[in-house]
Amino acid sequence: MNASDSATERFEAAVDAVVSGDADTLTRLLREDAGLVHARSAQAHHATLLNYVGANGVEAHRQKSPTNAVAIARILLDAGAEIDAAGDMYGGTTTLGLVATSIHPLDAGVQDALIASLLERGASMERAVAPDYRAGNLVDACLANGRPEAAVFLAARGAPLTLPGAAGIGRVDVVARYFDGVAAKPHVTRHEVLEAFAWACAYGRMPVIEFLLANGVDPASQLPGDRHTALHAAAVGGHADIVRLLLDLGVPLDAVDATYGNTPLGWALYGWSNAPKPARARFREVARLLVDAGAAVNREWTELDRASADPEMRAILRRAAR
Repeated sequence: MNASDSATERFEAAVDAVVSGDADTLTRLLREDAGLVHARSAQAHHATLLNYVGANGVEAHRQKSPTNAVAIARILLDAGAEIDAAGDMYGGTTTLGLVATSIHPLDAGVQDALIASLLERGASMERAVAPDYRAGNLVDACLANGRPEAAVFLAARGAPLTLPGAAGIGRVDVVARYFDGVAAKPHVTRHEVLEAFAWACAYGRMPVIEFLLANGVDPASQLPGDRHTALHAAAVGGHADIVRLLLDLGVPLDAVDATYGNTPLGWALYGWSNAPKPARARFREVARLLVDAGAAVNREWTELDRASADPEMRAILRRAAR
């Protein structure tokens, strides 16, 4: 065995200790080889050991968070890990950015504690994600990755808020700063306003929705670029009250987004297929509202096979099948 092989094996063993939460092994390996804490993976993401705590953007089988992830992070930081070292995943993301945008720390119940611990040790919220992703805004990155809980947590600790970010976490007070009277201020773009409206609908922020409607937002507008509507967003978020409001306002059922080629009903079915079982009732209600309003089912939707195993959803969709 040459020295290079030995170093790689030690690093890989340390990674396994990080993702499994084996604090004793990790401590021993760092004591035997202090340089491990600065080493990087040979994989394309070039993650540090601390980056692996983010459970995001690394090898799929290593994207998991142990319940003692905070203690693991502290062991690494106490050993000298660079807190803002960025891996090459997603254009360059630090451990804070990885943790905040990952589902795995959330599912393990450690996301907030990890974020708090990293911030206490000096992690930068401004450097957490790549500058060319969501303009480097951490709250926006969380929302774009379906992590509203982390977005709210970070905003409460001073993370900068854009108009869409403020809308997505329900901060109507911040949203209002971007408006003057009954319209957006001159520097605010149409894309920002419509994205704010879509995120408010996706994340169930009714006070923000009401504010934006009162300030001239057309509820039927399609977002520039991917062309989804607020009805798509409310449907994939499983918010029946917002879907009902948008239908009452005349938002079309048959608008097709440019990214996935789906209608709001297709987005609702996607949301249902990815939701935990206790939350699926919300999506059934959304689907029922859309079907009752005249929405049609596209038989090419891949989620239909999964829906066939749910008698209630199957019955709803059968009424609209074409």
